[in-house]
Amino acid sequence: MLSKRIIACLDVRDGQVVKGINFEGLRSAGDPAELARRYNVEGIDELVILDITATLERRRALADTIQAVARELFIPLAVGGGIRTEADAALAVEAGADKVSLNSAALAHPELLTTLANRYGSQAVVCAIDAKHAVDAQGRKIYAVYSRSGTTSANRDAVEWAKEAEERGAGEILLTSIDRDGTKIGFDCEMTAAVSRAVSIPVIASGGAGKLDDFVDVFTTGAADAALAASIFHYAETSVHALKAHLRAHHIPVRI
Repeated sequence: MLSKRIIACLDVRDGQVVKGINFEGLRSAGDPAELARRYNVEGIDELVILDITATLERRRALADTIQAVARELFIPLAVGGGIRTEADAALAVEAGADKVSLNSAALAHPELLTTLANRYGSQAVVCAIDAKHAVDAQGRKIYAVYSRSGTTSANRDAVEWAKEAEERGAGEILLTSIDRDGTKIGFDCEMTAAVSRAVSIPVIASGGAGKLDDFVDVFTTGAADAALAASIFHYAETSVHALKAHLRAHHIPVRI
């Protein structure tokens, strides 16, 4: 069985790491490069930088921040936020990104996933999906997809969009539960499992991590291939080592 990955997420605004609840009420969590250095030493498997206001402000992700973080790492780095074109992706890669994550741009121009997969390989293309529980016009439960940092309905269901993203060349799905984001009440295992069962590429679960057993749940009940967290690491509520030891004790394969 492949090892499950633990990924730390740096939500960046104005050059600083921030964190909120349900995509709102942001507060500072520190300097991106300093946090990256700490996680690299602690044994995190991968790091994700999300420039959370780049899309709303219609600008590219901050190259200086990417470069500062990349200098601290010997692990894969994914970058998202403000990547709307092939040129934007190229700048992120040149700054030090190993992967690029697309959300709003992929929804607006799905062919961009294919273009980037052809240029860099599917392993470097992440389709980020922000979704929450909803009911469609026929009264059926769906996982409604939102773009532009969770502010705009995309009129898509997360399961169907994930399947299309895979067909178009995405190598991973970064699935964030808007309902659980920053709440620390546990991952949305129902939504994660639904998407994981629908695709053959890795699914990264995001949103809701609050305690060690939440990761056990998302890797078992949620069928996730990786789990991403922010607050639980930023504010030193637990360590990467303690989390991996806990997972191994529950017979979940991780890299120590």
